[in-house]
Amino acid sequence: MKQLEKFLEWGGTRREIFCLILSGAALLISMFDLLPLPFDAAWIAIVLCGIPIVLEAFLGLVTAFDIKADVLVSIALIASVLIGENFAAGEVAFIMQLGGLLEDLTVARARAGIEKLVHLTPRTARVIREEKETVIPAEQVQAGDVLRVLPGETVPADGVILSGRTSVNQAVMTGESLPVDKEAGDEVSSGTVNQFGAFEMKALRAGEDSSIQRMIRLVQSADAGKAKIVGLADRWATWIVIIALSAAALTWLISGELLRAVTILVVFCPCALVLATPTAIMAAIGNATRHGFLVREGDALERLAAVSRIAFDKTGTLTCGTPEVTAVRSFAGEYPEEMVYACTASAELRSEHPLGKAVVRSFRQKASAVQPEEFQMLPGRGVRAVAAGREILAGNRELLEDSQVILTQAQKSQAEEFLAVGCTVIYTAIDGKAAGFLALSDTLRKESPEIIRQIRDMGIRPVLLTGDHEEAAAAIGEQLGMEEVHAGCLPEDKLTWIGNFQSAGEPVCMIGDGINDAPALKKADVGIAMGGVGSDIAVDAADIALVDDEVKELPHLLALSRRMMLTIKCNLSFSMGLNFLAIALAITGILNPVVGALVHNAGSVLVIVNSAFLLGWKKRKA
Repeated sequence: MKQLEKFLEWGGTRREIFCLILSGAALLISMFDLLPLPFDAAWIAIVLCGIPIVLEAFLGLVTAFDIKADVLVSIALIASVLIGENFAAGEVAFIMQLGGLLEDLTVARARAGIEKLVHLTPRTARVIREEKETVIPAEQVQAGDVLRVLPGETVPADGVILSGRTSVNQAVMTGESLPVDKEAGDEVSSGTVNQFGAFEMKALRAGEDSSIQRMIRLVQSADAGKAKIVGLADRWATWIVIIALSAAALTWLISGELLRAVTILVVFCPCALVLATPTAIMAAIGNATRHGFLVREGDALERLAAVSRIAFDKTGTLTCGTPEVTAVRSFAGEYPEEMVYACTASAELRSEHPLGKAVVRSFRQKASAVQPEEFQMLPGRGVRAVAAGREILAGNRELLEDSQVILTQAQKSQAEEFLAVGCTVIYTAIDGKAAGFLALSDTLRKESPEIIRQIRDMGIRPVLLTGDHEEAAAAIGEQLGMEEVHAGCLPEDKLTWIGNFQSAGEPVCMIGDGINDAPALKKADVGIAMGGVGSDIAVDAADIALVDDEVKELPHLLALSRRMMLTIKCNLSFSMGLNFLAIALAITGILNPVVGALVHNAGSVLVIVNSAFLLGWKKRKA
């Protein structure tokens, strides 16, 4: 049995293509008697295309009593050969293998997302024991150990900071690209990256209990319950086999003509039925590719057509994913807003902090910043610099308080208006006096509101699942007109929401770009990842990747999936109708096996042509 399985697997797709080319040529030789061969050339198609079908049907019956469409095909092949209709047998085998090849080409590629997640797992840890630092494998860290984490290192365990100040990139857990300032008493998670200052921490959860390991387990198990769509011909195979055999047996008994019975088996072969779905899927995938979508799962578009909810991550999906200066405010008339902006940009010119880089990038759209004469990075606080003879502080409120720069209640209230809508605020002090602040936020993609409107018009409910703060999420949701917003979502929270929607009978599509979205992308009925700005792990976990991040094409993809399903239904209805008509003609003796095979294979060609129209289909503009 194992030898048979190995034979079937030999060569994969290349073997199938090679066999199809030889078989097609052989059938042409047989039909037109092109070469004086000592045997019927149709036997080449029977051997190359027919034997694998018979062997697969035999294996399915013997090992699992699994009746698929190939059982009926095998019966028709054997019966045609027994009565000498070799061309009919070879033709049926050829068209069935062609359908199988098209179906195989729509199957998903092997994915390596879990392996990439494993690579994020810290390999080593610096443990402090008896005032000595020792480097040990990360898996040996125990709860209660005191650890030291240097700038640029990955946090090896979940825990709490004992001493030190820093900024931590938590994108792996929350999806937010901006680092979070941390100091003594703050919690940190394994897998996140320490960016600036060194700190010591106490491990609270390590090894299999750590956040990054929980993430890996979520990704591994998330799609375990995702139903795979089974080909319609295989779902109906048992009844097709019973009906075909019964019709053939009755016709033979009543008419006494074995040729009619074999003809019934030949025309009953579900060739067009097998081709109906994969040809439409392949054409739709070709259409989607031209609109910037890489469809990684063959049946993803089938599932997408059924979704009633679309869950969006915020950062990098509906927003640009990069912070920009959206407002500049001055606290005193002697420091106009232009001066506050310029001084802050000069102070941040040498900063490696993403917020500092965002300030400089935004300012350069207007002017060039003055190079600072002195510069000092203050982890967890901000920067101190001297530029154009002025001492400048730029950072959070604690930085100003540490330097004895006291903000009035009115100044605090002015900044809190921006904090309430999810902005990040950088306070600026010049020569020891509070001068003003810059407000930064992730900007909404200009096409996002229109996308959400079109999705709602299609009867699909959008929902926002984000790791961002509630204020920022609510502000974005209001701008987009999204009624359902869930903020502060960790990976397991997004997974829970996806599961809740599915439990309520609502198929859901998840769209995200970060590592933290990977479990939800796998759990959802359809996962769509932003391939340009997104994480490789998110892309590997998804069914579809948006290569160029042009989310404006999303409504087209949704409409295309529904159009594809309509095409599939038309193909199925036509193929079944043609088959039953051919059966009626075969019972009356009008069709013989060769003509019957030509008629129902002509139906297969029409199915392919109808599917091909999907290649150039476009969604009509409202």
